[in-house]
Amino acid sequence: MTDKKATLTIDGESWDFPIYSGNMGPDVIDITSLYKVTGHFTLDPGFTSTASCDSEITFIDGNKGVLAHRGYPIEQLANEGDFLETCYLLLYGDLPTQAQKTRFDNQITQHTMLHDQMGKLFSGFRRDAHPMAIMVGVVGALSAFYHDSTDISDEHQRMVASMRMIAKMPTIAAWAYKYSIGQPFVFPKNNLNYASNFLHMCFAVPCEEYEINPVFSRAMDRIFTLHADHEQNASTSTVRLAGSSGANPFACIAAGIACLWGPAHGGANEAALNMLHEIGTPDRIPEFIARAKDKDDPFRLMGFGHRVYKNYDPRARILQKSTHEVLGALGIKDDPILDIALELEKIALTDDYFIKRNLYPNIDFYSGITLKALGFPTDMFTVLFSVARTVGWIAQWKEMIEDPNQKIGRPRQLFNGSDFRDYVSIDKR
Repeated sequence: MTDKKATLTIDGESWDFPIYSGNMGPDVIDITSLYKVTGHFTLDPGFTSTASCDSEITFIDGNKGVLAHRGYPIEQLANEGDFLETCYLLLYGDLPTQAQKTRFDNQITQHTMLHDQMGKLFSGFRRDAHPMAIMVGVVGALSAFYHDSTDISDEHQRMVASMRMIAKMPTIAAWAYKYSIGQPFVFPKNNLNYASNFLHMCFAVPCEEYEINPVFSRAMDRIFTLHADHEQNASTSTVRLAGSSGANPFACIAAGIACLWGPAHGGANEAALNMLHEIGTPDRIPEFIARAKDKDDPFRLMGFGHRVYKNYDPRARILQKSTHEVLGALGIKDDPILDIALELEKIALTDDYFIKRNLYPNIDFYSGITLKALGFPTDMFTVLFSVARTVGWIAQWKEMIEDPNQKIGRPRQLFNGSDFRDYVSIDKR
């Protein structure tokens, strides 16, 4: 409980509402009883000033450029651990011991296969279907194949469903990619780690052996880790809202994928790469920099700045290193798009206009470049984002289900439609 309170006064009448403090971050005013005691709602489009839940998973301080999972800074998790270790942390609350991690990795590995009949689902899509459309459909269909893990009141079934989605999402994503390019599906290999297995399923073909480049595998693992969770963003809030109705976990994650598909959310790295294509050649960079600085020009540099981070996105610093490692391993010297990206990066980090406005390169800028260098087409970028974010969605969903105070989501509205009016029969209208 807290001794702090906020007082609201309307037309001379006042009410007190408790103020709570978390371990970190701003205090919150508890307005749970607002409508009951005052007859008023709050208006907060986008819920940017509203805490929708009490969570212990991820903390962000956008002003300081801080991101931490269960108290561990993202820099340490991405540089010193691997993706599955972060998955364990998000799900269970603590980093695993060696024995726990070995067991967890094995459990994930044993669930990577898809039910054989699921392969037929893919053939039901048009060949030119967007991979994200396939992801939404196939993930939603998991509930039709795995009935033994849809009872959300059963703790064991919740965990089995969690394991299955973390394990199967790379297989679904890789198969969506293979289907879109007309190549045969490649099955998972249990002797490969999570990131390497994903790259193998995406790029191997039956007619020759595919060798995993350790630099590429490490970069892929870092991309997964850096995208694993990001607090109460749009897709996570969608998963929580869907889950608040009691929907099965597969349906909830499919809802999150659908939300992530939006260009303002998961499609930002694709938009950044499309911008590089629009610029076209390095000699046109000054023209677009001038447009970006012109407040009357609608053009905006994609991949710079962040809605939450008013400082350097901590994930971008980490991925910047991997991006240059991948480019170095590939020996790319004559790709105009990558040349543009590197020149823009240099300008953004040295130009006072960008520095004063905190328009640093963000994670979408570097992930777009890295994924392109690894060989992924732009319509796969958001798919990879969904593979990584699945564990965050699951951890948030699981936390919500286990919260005794959780209720079905029911936002209110400010109604500005027609007043009451009488029905007029159609012959008199």
